[in-house]
Amino acid sequence: METAVVRRFGGARRRLIEALAERGITDVRVLKAFDDVPRHLFVPTGVQHRAYEDTALPIGYGQTISQPWAHASALAALHLTGRERVLEVGTGSGFQSALLTRLVDQVFSIERVPELATAARDAFRACGIDRVVQRVGDGTLGWPEFEPFDAILVGAAGPSIPEPLRAQLAVGGQLLIPVGETAQQLVRLRRTSVDAWEETCLDPVRFVPLIGRHGFPG
Repeated sequence: METAVVRRFGGARRRLIEALAERGITDVRVLKAFDDVPRHLFVPTGVQHRAYEDTALPIGYGQTISQPWAHASALAALHLTGRERVLEVGTGSGFQSALLTRLVDQVFSIERVPELATAARDAFRACGIDRVVQRVGDGTLGWPEFEPFDAILVGAAGPSIPEPLRAQLAVGGQLLIPVGETAQQLVRLRRTSVDAWEETCLDPVRFVPLIGRHGFPG
């Protein structure tokens, strides 16, 4: 049920959606997800007035919530049908997890910072979302208990694609990850068969570093 808290900033939200459409986001389901999910509930109170700007914002612990364009373009690139099992590495604010609940069947999300995982859980509760399975831990190891995944989204930049994530991708599935330290590139990995992958470089991006056994040292 919609509440006044959830529907705050309605005009700003509509303007953001219009801006995303003008920049080339044509997937109606992705745009609808941005209308359904109140971004201001996923940022600290002090920056809520900026929640619907197309910009990254600090969420504490050296982390950020990515700009809406980054989320929208990544989700649109996956061409999600609604039937997928998705692994998200880096819950962060929880905003992308919430968007995914509008677009796929199952969402599994790993966050290494316990405080961020707790804040995300509180935000899910505030907007009535109960379909995200969360875990605190090293996201570069994936979540083998629930593999294979039809899509894997990594919200931080690694030095390379972590091998556990590559292995946990279903045949036909796609993985999106920023790769690089200073000059970063968004990479899409598609598993074409049991032992074959197809790698495509997409846009230049800027993300916080991926910390973990198969990422950068903490």
